[in-house]
Amino acid sequence: MHYQESPHEEAKLVRCTMGAVCDVIVDLRPNSPTFKEYLTVTLSAENRRMLYIPERFAHGFITLEDNTEVFYQMSEFYSALSARGFRWNDPLFGIQLPIEVAVISQRDREYPDFRE
Repeated sequence: MHYQESPHEEAKLVRCTMGAVCDVIVDLRPNSPTFKEYLTVTLSAENRRMLYIPERFAHGFITLEDNTEVFYQMSEFYSALSARGFRWNDPLFGIQLPIEVAVISQRDREYPDFRE
């Protein structure tokens, strides 16, 4: 799960243009009534849905089909100094995915637990 901290917080607009993904967002706004809650949405070329992800939300996805393509629009340039993340299976969030994670990058696999 990825996000950027201030001063480079970013909003995203995500669409799956080929194949399908299960997209996951987590609310990281401390004063929000949904703080630390997650939402999953299936995005696919067939359903043509788009997902708006506000600033201060973590984001990740798992592909549901081979040859999947995801299109992002972001409100901020990437900043390595502001980049943060946590594992999708951090017990604090209890994220349930529709399929087993078979391939994950080393960086994503080694993220620490989320710290408030």
